[in-house]
Amino acid sequence: MDAIKKKMQMLKLDKENAMDRAEQAESDKKAAEDKSNRSAASLKDAQEKLELAEKKATDPAQSRVSQN
Repeated sequence: MDAIKKKMQMLKLDKENAMDRAEQAESDKKAAEDKSNRSAASLKDAQEKLELAEKKATDPAQSRVSQN
């Protein structure tokens, strides 16, 4: 009887530990997704700025060529 109670306690503890690890993993996953979303938004902003800078850089050069 005592062996069964000890085994049940060990299983309960294992379950609680597994639940804690699962909750931590979910929290870590959410943090990683948030970071990924922020990085993606930052990348998109940087790409838009690059495209704008490239347009500004090529427009004056084209207008100089057409004026000559």
